[in-house]
Amino acid sequence: MAAERDSLGARRDIRLGEHVWRVMSLEAAEAAGAGPLSRLPRCLKVLAENVLRHEDGLVIGAPQLAALKTWGEAGAVGQEVPYHPTRVVMNDSGGLPAMADLAALRDAVVRAGGDPRRINPRVPADMVVDHSIMVDHAGSPDAAQRNLDLEYERNAERYRFLRWCQGAFDNFRVVPPGNGILHQVNLESFARCVWTETRGNQRWAFPETLLGTDSHTPMINAIGVFGWGVGGIEAAAAILGQPIGIVLPRVVGCRLVGALPRGVTATDAVLMVTQKLRAVGVVATYVEFFGPGLTALNVFDRATLANMAPEYGATMGFFPVDAQTISFLEMTGRGGDHARLVESYCRMQGLWHDAAGVQPDYAEVVEIDLSEVEPSAAGPRRPQDRVALPRIRDSFETAFPPAPEAGGRLSDGAVVIAAITSCTNTSNAQNMLAAGLLARKAVARGLKAKPWVKTSLAPGSRVVADYLEATGLHAPLDALGFHLIGFGCTTCMGNSGPLPPETEAAIEAGQTTAVAVLSGNRNFEGRIHTQAKANYIMSPPLVVAHALAGTVRIDMTREALGTGQDGKPVFLADIWPSPEEIAQAAAVALNAPRFTNRYATVFQGDARWEALPAPKGDTFPWEGESLYLNEPPFLREVPREAAAIPDITGARALALLGDSITTDHISPVGIITPGSAAGKYLISLGVPPAEFNSFAARRVKHEVMIRGTFANIRIQNRLAGGRTGGWTRHEPSGEIIPVHEAAERYAAEGVPLVVVAGQDYGAGSSRDWAAKGTLLLGVRAVIANGFERIHRANLVYMGVLPLELPAGVTVETLGLDGTERWDIAGIHPAPEPGAGLPARLHRADGRVEELTLRCRLDTPFEAECFRAGGILPRVLRASLVPEAA
Repeated sequence: MAAERDSLGARRDIRLGEHVWRVMSLEAAEAAGAGPLSRLPRCLKVLAENVLRHEDGLVIGAPQLAALKTWGEAGAVGQEVPYHPTRVVMNDSGGLPAMADLAALRDAVVRAGGDPRRINPRVPADMVVDHSIMVDHAGSPDAAQRNLDLEYERNAERYRFLRWCQGAFDNFRVVPPGNGILHQVNLESFARCVWTETRGNQRWAFPETLLGTDSHTPMINAIGVFGWGVGGIEAAAAILGQPIGIVLPRVVGCRLVGALPRGVTATDAVLMVTQKLRAVGVVATYVEFFGPGLTALNVFDRATLANMAPEYGATMGFFPVDAQTISFLEMTGRGGDHARLVESYCRMQGLWHDAAGVQPDYAEVVEIDLSEVEPSAAGPRRPQDRVALPRIRDSFETAFPPAPEAGGRLSDGAVVIAAITSCTNTSNAQNMLAAGLLARKAVARGLKAKPWVKTSLAPGSRVVADYLEATGLHAPLDALGFHLIGFGCTTCMGNSGPLPPETEAAIEAGQTTAVAVLSGNRNFEGRIHTQAKANYIMSPPLVVAHALAGTVRIDMTREALGTGQDGKPVFLADIWPSPEEIAQAAAVALNAPRFTNRYATVFQGDARWEALPAPKGDTFPWEGESLYLNEPPFLREVPREAAAIPDITGARALALLGDSITTDHISPVGIITPGSAAGKYLISLGVPPAEFNSFAARRVKHEVMIRGTFANIRIQNRLAGGRTGGWTRHEPSGEIIPVHEAAERYAAEGVPLVVVAGQDYGAGSSRDWAAKGTLLLGVRAVIANGFERIHRANLVYMGVLPLELPAGVTVETLGLDGTERWDIAGIHPAPEPGAGLPARLHRADGRVEELTLRCRLDTPFEAECFRAGGILPRVLRASLVPEAA
C-alpha cells in the first residue's frame, strides 16, 4: 500500500503500456533533493522507492527522507531503514509456526479483552506446503502416491490447522501438499517483478518486494524481485503490517564476464561463485550481479545462482531486470501487457540492466569469469567447499581416510543416497533435461544404478514432471531408479527417509563411511541422513552419474562409470549431453501453456485436502493432549507494559561450541530417532517410532522441540565430555546429562544461562526454532565471535541477546572450560545498538577477568523489540491500542 504523504513531490502519473499508472519517480525525487539516487545500485533504488512510497510522517518522515541523500556514501552503511514488503511467502516448516504465533496472538488479545480480528494479515501471505514429504518410498512407479498418502496420514492435524487458518484469516492462501517447492512456485507463477494495485480509482505500479520464511527466498532475486529469507517470527510481524527495520547494507557488485563452457552447468557455476564470494567476505551484504556475462545466463541459471545467496553469505544475490527476464515472463505465461509494463517501468526507474551502459556505484566490485567454471561438486561437509570433479575422491579420502578393503564390506565412499532434489536445481530446466538425457544414453548403453544406492527424483514443481514426460525423459530416469517420489523439499532438508534395511545393515557391519550425493544447497553434518557422514552437492546429471558409479572414490574424467551391454567400458564423456541436445529438448519442454495450465489450479487441493475437517471461529481450539499442536508458550503471560530487563548475574554456559555452528546443529529439522531425547519423550507418550515424523513437522509441539535444541547428532559441545549430540555438563555437580535436563535443573536453581561459540554462529536455514528453543531453555545471551544474519535477528526477536567477543578473543584464548560464571552489565535499563557491555568472568579458582562484549542489537528497531521482550510481545501490545477512527 502507499502512504498519503509525498514531501518530495515524487508522485507522477505516467502512461506505461495501455494504462496510466501512478508511480513514485526516483528521477523526480532526485531532482527534489533526495540525493544521487541514479547512482545507487539497482537493489537500493528499489529500497529507496519503498521508502518514498511509505512516507507517513511517523515511521517514515523527514529524517528518513533526508538520509536518502547519504545512501551512496560509505558512512551510510548501518543506517536503519524501515522496510515494508509487498507480500510474504512461507513454506509450511517456517510458515505454520508463524501462523500458530498469529493464532496465539489472537488468544492473548482475547485474554486481554481485545478483538481477536485485530490480528489479521495486512499484506498478502502465501504458503506452499512443501516441507512435510519424506522419501519413505523410492525406486518404484507408485512411490509418489505412497509418500503423499503417508504425508497426509502423519500431518492431518497440522493440515487441519492450516484449513482453519484459510477460513479465519484474510489475505492468506495455501498451496496444498503435492504441488511443489515454495521458491520454484514463487518463481514460476506468483512473482510479477512490478506489482500493481488499485486504490480508489488510481492504478499504482511499483517494484515487487517480499520476505520469505526460508533462507533460500533470494531465488526470486533472479527476476529482479527484492527479497530475502527471515525467520517465522519476523515474517509474522511483517504479515501484520509491521515495518521491518533493516540495516542499510554494503552492496557488492559481482561483475560477470565470459560464458559457461560446453559441458558445465549452472550448478558448477554457483559452486564456484559460492567459493569465491565466501573468500571475499560478503556476509550480510547485498550482492548485485551485472556485466556482459549476464546475457549468457538465462533466468533458470540466474535462479540457481540467486538461490544459494545464503551459502555465499549474502542477504541477496540480486539480478536486475533485462531482456532475459522479459523472455522468462513470456515463457511462463506472464507476458503481454504485463511484460511490457515491467520493461517500461524498469527502464524509467533506472532498474533495467544494459551491459553497455553506465553501471551503478558499488562499495566493492568482484569480477568472476564464467569461462573458468569447471564441472564440480561441493563437500563433504559445507556448500562453500568446492572441489573439481577429478578431485572428489581426494577430498573424500582426506576428510575420511578409508579403511582397508575387506570382502563383503560396503566400501568407504559408497554412495547410498543419490537424490535429484531441491529448488536450487530442479527449477533449472537445462539441468533437469541434462539429467534425463544422460539417463537415456546410460540406459541405451546398458548401465544401471548400483543396488546399494537409494535413488529419488523430487522436483520443485509439477511443471518439471510435465516436461520430462513430454520429452520422453521420464522413462530413462525411471529405468535407473529415479522414479518420481513427490513434489517438495526432501533429501536437501533431511527428509531423505530410511535406507533399505540391507544397506543400513551393511553400513553398520562394516562401519562404512557412506555418502549422499544430491542436487541441493546444503550438506552440513548430520543434515542429510544420520548414516551418511559425507555429503556432496552436485548437478542433477552428476547425481545420476554417481548413482551409476556407486561411489565418490572415482575420477569420472578418466575412469569408467561401468561396463556397457557390449562389454566395453562406458565413460562419463560418452553419455554427457551436448548443449545442442539440451536446447532441442528445451524447445519441446518449455512453453507458456505448460506453465499456465499447471498453475491455474495450484490453490485447489485434492479430495483429501478438501475433506479435512476445519474448526470454525476466530480463535483456534488448541487440544492440550495434541502431539503436534499446542498453544505456543511465548505469549501466555505477557504484561500490558514491558518490564525492565535485568543484567545477567552468575550465568553458566549451557553449551561451549566452536566455529560454524549451523541452525541445523542448534535445531535439527530431519527425522527424530528413537534414542534421542525427543524420541524418548514421544515414546513416553505412546508414540511408536514409525510415527515420529520429523522435527519440522512437530514445530508447534514445543516439548518436542525443546528436547531437540542443541541436540543434532553431530554437534560437539565441549562441555559434554567428548560425547557428540545433545549432552552437556551441569555445574557444579559435573554430571553429563541431556541439554534440556541441565536447563531444567539450572532453572530450578535460579541460574541464568549463556551459550558461547565461535565464528559464523547460526549459519544455514532461517530456522526460528533455533532461537525459540534457545529461549525456552533459559538462555539469556549468546556470546560468539560472529553471527550469521538471520539467526542473529531471530535471537533478538525472541528476546535473546546476541553479544560479540572482542577481536582476537575466542573460546580458546579465554581458556573456557564451563566452570566459569558470567556477569554481564549494561543490559538494564536498556542496551543500545552496538554498545560495549562490560562483562566479568568468574573463574572456579576465584580469579575474575573483565572484557567488553559488543551488543549485536544492530538497529533501534531491534533494540525496541528486545526491550519489549521480543517482537511478538511488541505486536501484542500494539494490537491492544485502540485503532484511530
